[in-house]
Amino acid sequence: MARTTGSDGEKTEAAIRAAAVELIARYGYEAVSMRQLAAEVGVQAAALYRYFPTKEDLLFRLMRAHMDALIEAWNAARPAMPDPTARLVAYVTNHIAFHIARRPATHVSNMELRSLSPERLTQILKLRTAYEKELRTILRDGAENGSFDIEDTGLTAMALIQMMTGVIVWFRPGERLSVAGVTETYLSMTMRLVGATMSREQNHVHTRAQLRA
Repeated sequence: MARTTGSDGEKTEAAIRAAAVELIARYGYEAVSMRQLAAEVGVQAAALYRYFPTKEDLLFRLMRAHMDALIEAWNAARPAMPDPTARLVAYVTNHIAFHIARRPATHVSNMELRSLSPERLTQILKLRTAYEKELRTILRDGAENGSFDIEDTGLTAMALIQMMTGVIVWFRPGERLSVAGVTETYLSMTMRLVGATMSREQNHVHTRAQLRA
């Protein structure tokens, strides 16, 4: 029987990526060896180098894939309407849901930037900047049309990103709060931070609509 071209290789590469994310998130990049990763996947160590010539190649591609997926998710979630409040709700909701669903990958992307070479670090930071620029644009538009009361758009954006991404540190599925509950609470805090007004009912409706989208 003829083998589908690339099918086995794609499955092996996906398995390597998945195992690498879990191991690096748990032990740290420096502590994880390619031999340990190969054993986790169930392949010979030499086989890893067919997919990732160096350990740093693997880390870089994990980080780039994470950022590419985040930007793609935001592009899909971005509302067509120009209203800054609706866009901010969509941004916060998407950011929280994305990172909760990818806790190990988020941990790797946040903690292992120091392990990249300067050239590769620059590439990842450019993707981050592009993504965070979307939030700064939303905040600036809201400040300009009176929807938000913000003194420093850049600082506010930075505070929001740190607050939202920090969910992965403490959130555990099945405990007191659901993803929807966390998102509603964070949206309330976000609106207070930007000086906007949104009733609890509006918050609930917006959150549920975004999570269903």
